[in-house]
Amino acid sequence: MSSSNTGGGFGSRGFGSGRPAVGPHLAEAVDQLRAMFEQRVGPRMARGDVRAAILTLLAEEPMHGYEIIAEIKERSGGAWKPSAGSVYPTLQLLADEGVVSAEVSDGRKTYSLTEAGRAEADTAAGKAAPWEASGHGDLLGMGALPKSGVALAQAAAQVKRTGTPEQVEQAVAVLDEARRKLYTILAQD
Repeated sequence: MSSSNTGGGFGSRGFGSGRPAVGPHLAEAVDQLRAMFEQRVGPRMARGDVRAAILTLLAEEPMHGYEIIAEIKERSGGAWKPSAGSVYPTLQLLADEGVVSAEVSDGRKTYSLTEAGRAEADTAAGKAAPWEASGHGDLLGMGALPKSGVALAQAAAQVKRTGTPEQVEQAVAVLDEARRKLYTILAQD
């Protein structure tokens, strides 16, 4: 890369060292970049948020667990994808409490609200859904940019591993131009 890059955070062998990263060092730099982007930003979603999200979704229509996970991910813009390890135990707890019922169809459990569950969902209806609630804005607003940055770093690593010297040179030019354009965005009013 260029020596005008100040380098912070990638170490002396990766990006920003004033010379291109080579071989395994590029992979190390990609891993460091991924780790930086994957760090949690803002507060973690609490267990109550998973419960509230499930109740909000099931108030709209019956769903199975995977649909609930996918719908939360979609509504949060990809920033929050609760794990099966948090959704399914919450569904079981809600079933134990009599808030949801499960019906097996085609080998899948489809969950729906019971009368008690509908009452609980109606009580919470005036509140923002967990993926919209204030206090989670930093977490939810960071979905697309980090994913795009990691994907770019992975593409650069692929060009380094499999590209010709000419392709590597072209990729460096593209990355340098992208960096300049990003700083131009920040310089705008």
